[in-house]
Amino acid sequence: MRLVIQRVQSANVSVADKVVGKIGQGLTLLVGIEDADIEEDALWLVKKVTQLRIFDDEDGVMNKSVEDINGELLAISQFTLLAKTKKGNRPSYIKAASPEKAAALFNFFVQKLSERLEKEVPKGRFGEHMVINQVNDGPVTILIDTKNKE
Repeated sequence: MRLVIQRVQSANVSVADKVVGKIGQGLTLLVGIEDADIEEDALWLVKKVTQLRIFDDEDGVMNKSVEDINGELLAISQFTLLAKTKKGNRPSYIKAASPEKAAALFNFFVQKLSERLEKEVPKGRFGEHMVINQVNDGPVTILIDTKNKE
């Protein structure tokens, strides 16, 4: 699984001009799922995302997690994170999971995030054209790939 994590002051995602998920201060998670990804990858990411210390403490040092600040998460599935661009000009998505597998693992990931934070984690609509509006904070953008855990 590959994540782009962006610290935000606020964010929302719309489908067909209707907001389907929104948050205040927290993190927007763009989530790409490979065919080789499994639930263990999602569980590892849940812990990593919720404990990542990228929010400022009282001294202005990034020393707090989204859990520490009681922040929110917005999860959006994005298979284009798996684009291979080495050859030619048209990205290849050959390593992306099938829509059925990706949807199941994405929903599992969001469910486990919700359980960990003890609140609903809003999400985009899998497989739909979405418009994301967010106010980046920092900006702070982190890339995490479960294939590079060590």
